Amino acid sequence: MAENKPGHPRRIGLYPGTFDPVTNGHLDVIARAARLLDKLVVGVAINTGKGPMFSLEERVELVKAEIDAIADKNGMQIEVVPFEGLLIQFARQVGASMIVRGLRAVSDFDYEFQMAGMNYRMAQDIETVFLMASETHQFIASRLVKEVAILGGDITSFVPARTYDAVMKRIRK
Repeated sequence: MAENKPGHPRRIGLYPGTFDPVTNGHLDVIARAARLLDKLVVGVAINTGKGPMFSLEERVELVKAEIDAIADKNGMQIEVVPFEGLLIQFARQVGASMIVRGLRAVSDFDYEFQMAGMNYRMAQDIETVFLMASETHQFIASRLVKEVAILGGDITSFVPARTYDAVMKRIRK
């Protein structure tokens, strides 16, 4: 775990999402955020309105399984926590001073810009930080991954192996 300088608070960040399923793009943002923070909380949103492929418990377990190597590599703590309700309240609950959001394309920016503004009005002490997805992951979206898989396409380059197996098993049901 990263050591803190005396008088410097731990930098705790929150990376929220539905993670249905967790993609290589999500893992890219998690790995990059981990280099900036002392602790990262990955908040898995209940978000039943999106009609998730996986239950909340399954999504939490898949994210946990996929991030172990990232935490070990960075020598830091990454915690996976399910949540429901207002993001700012959850950020306060976990002690986060930063909300991490990934941006893939200009189409993400408008929504994320509005959310960042709303969150700032509710909590000026919690910053929103945007990390651009790396060029190899800019087009990956969980919704598209599910659609491609359901239609029989190959998703191996979009998701990690354990998640691939879970998605394919779910589709076969």
